[in-house]
Amino acid sequence: MFLKKGEFMHPYVTVILLTVAAILLLVTWILYENRKQKKRVLRKIQRIYGKVPEREYSAGDLKNISHYFLRKKGDDFWIDDITWNDLDMDRIYMLINQTVSSPGEDVLYDMLRRPVFCQEDIDRREKLIRFFAENKEKREQMQILLSNVGKTWHGSLSDTILALEDAPQVKTGLHWVMFALLIVTLVGVLPFYPAPGFLLFVLLSTVNVIYYYAGKDRQRIGAFLDCFSSFLCMLESAERMETADWPEISEQMEYIRKGKKALSGLKKRVFFLTGRNDASGNPAQLFLDYIRMLFHVDILIYNGTLKTVQGKTQEIMLLLDNMGELDAVISIASFRELLPLWCSPCFCEEKGKHIRLLAEDLYHPLIQEPVANTIETEGSVLVTGSNASGKSTFLKNIAINSILAQTVLTCTCSHYEAPFLKVMTSMALRDDLSGGESYFIVEIRSLKRILDESRKQEPLLCIIDEVLRGTNTIERIAASSRILGRLNKKWILPFAATHDIELSYILKDIYTNYHFEEEIEGNQVIFNYLLKEGMATTRNAIRLLDMLGYEKEVVEEASLAAADFERTGVWGKIKSKKGE
Repeated sequence: MFLKKGEFMHPYVTVILLTVAAILLLVTWILYENRKQKKRVLRKIQRIYGKVPEREYSAGDLKNISHYFLRKKGDDFWIDDITWNDLDMDRIYMLINQTVSSPGEDVLYDMLRRPVFCQEDIDRREKLIRFFAENKEKREQMQILLSNVGKTWHGSLSDTILALEDAPQVKTGLHWVMFALLIVTLVGVLPFYPAPGFLLFVLLSTVNVIYYYAGKDRQRIGAFLDCFSSFLCMLESAERMETADWPEISEQMEYIRKGKKALSGLKKRVFFLTGRNDASGNPAQLFLDYIRMLFHVDILIYNGTLKTVQGKTQEIMLLLDNMGELDAVISIASFRELLPLWCSPCFCEEKGKHIRLLAEDLYHPLIQEPVANTIETEGSVLVTGSNASGKSTFLKNIAINSILAQTVLTCTCSHYEAPFLKVMTSMALRDDLSGGESYFIVEIRSLKRILDESRKQEPLLCIIDEVLRGTNTIERIAASSRILGRLNKKWILPFAATHDIELSYILKDIYTNYHFEEEIEGNQVIFNYLLKEGMATTRNAIRLLDMLGYEKEVVEEASLAAADFERTGVWGKIKSKKGE
């Protein structure tokens, strides 16, 4: 049993002992690093909560994330692309997005584009947000579990899930040959012929790695391999979530269990697929990466795994939907901590009356040092003021907060009160060069969609900036006054901004006038961005002519003409001067 003096251990036994020692060392290292990784995740979660999100999303990232929403939007009202882009809602989304998983970022985006119109749904979502906001330990526990799901960082997980039914099969014959050759070398050659066995192992390993990355098979199914990996991470997280027997999340857990049950056969099959979306440098995942590269095991088990999950799209989406919801509401709780001032919205229905909206100390969430304004209105609003005085920002803020009220239930003001509202805007429009349409055509198409929606006689908030700016003054004033007049209905709350003072006079009986004004000190125009009741009383365009050195006669005559119009409501004619 024991070696005598002068005897040597058989090379095969030596290899076995060294292998066992290496495995024990690797396992110890993995356990140690996993523990460190968990602590790192916890520290990151604690660091980012209530802070501005660290990650910026590219236009491509946001497009991929939007696919989940596009497939779920259905026939109910949703925030259309024009409104979304007018309000710069991508930036709002990124400000709120403190999610730690792909399902979370998908669901949060979907929330922001599909307002809620039911108090029961509002209360249900608010209950979840407050639960995680008020229970730090449970929130962090849930975030650690969700972070295990991770983010794909490319493409949309929901896209891949829904594409599973048409996913391609792969021919695995050559991969099996390469796998077998490597196993034979390790077991049958290396222990008995160490030197040539090692050289053969290095050669085969190099060929396997090159073919793994250069071959077409992995490129064809790469997205689905990543998807299977995400499934397994979701399953593992779901199992651990079951220990969180919290009544507040019982509804979500019921659906998560259903999804987990449907995918129970997946876990045994895809061990070697774990961690493909892991970017943390976890040693266990790094080790499995090497195994996959050398032995192609992920490609070898792909066909069988695909058969296991095909036909179970709905069950898989249950996992994604409900895990994503838990991640999203935690992100909303974090957003609330970030804000210097916020409130939960109050929804009130007053049938038979003009829509009433009250927003106190309202500020724009994307402006670093915003000026807060308060507005209480019942019915149509017209806002006038100079360029850069704050009209557009204020109008955008009204629309943004109406959306935030019915999605993330968090308004950037001290008090918000309004009925449930559809929100549509026509503001930051551009020429459609690809479609060959002028600015004016784009603008009237944008306005028409609002008019079409208004005929449904459902509460509607519409925001219009500089109505029909793309045409001449006479037709602009004539048409815009009639369009705005058409929007003066009990079920519509229109906010419009204009430079055309004429509209203030034409619409003064049906629209409440507000304005922004500025002060001129020396050669500087100073804006205070404070909303005031009534028509605009100051102008800066003519004064700027003077400041830039225009002839005094031009400046004086322009000032007199403007004052005369304000007094009479009629533009005076320019008379010819003798001798000129």
